[in-house]
Amino acid sequence: MVQVEERYKDISYHRCGVGLNHLAFHAASREQVDEMTVKLEERGVHILYKDRHPYAGGENYYAVFFEDPDRIKVELLAPN
Repeated sequence: MVQVEERYKDISYHRCGVGLNHLAFHAASREQVDEMTVKLEERGVHILYKDRHPYAGGENYYAVFFEDPDRIKVELLAPN
């Protein structure tokens, strides 16, 4: 784990602010998205759009969206 210098600790970050806010990765399959979702939940990772999961991106968009420790949105998308 990388630690931030003391002088930067009080600078807050939010993914809706200026800067990097979203990383997307392609999964090999829908099963991989499902497996990763279970692993993330087991680790207490905040799953975004839980009420629409796994179709939060749309009817034909199978993905899991979650936040990393810095609150950057991360997406793992299955192929069609």
